[in-house]
Amino acid sequence: MPIPDNPIEKTVPTSIKLPASVKAQIDESARKAGVSAHAFMVKALADASERARLQEQFHQDSMDALRDMNETGLGYKLDDAHTYFKALALHRQGQGPKPDRPAIIKVN
Repeated sequence: MPIPDNPIEKTVPTSIKLPASVKAQIDESARKAGVSAHAFMVKALADASERARLQEQFHQDSMDALRDMNETGLGYKLDDAHTYFKALALHRQGQGPKPDRPAIIKVN
């Protein structure tokens, strides 16, 4: 995703009507962040758009994984996956060794 306010990227003017209370909150948040209200809104919209794109990609990846599991009959036990990801999170926080991946099993 392009960086908001990239000087070499073409911009397109747009208009948005906001409730006064929302605009006041934006102005206050932007002031605290040390940026203009415009820059604050551009970043907020870019971040929201990126989150939506990532959520859609996650959904597609999970549907692809489910299709693959149904086609091959191979997968992981749910408890094993939970244990693995909890241990991986601890490892990434520097609180444990890197866990071994759980065993792939026949699920169908």
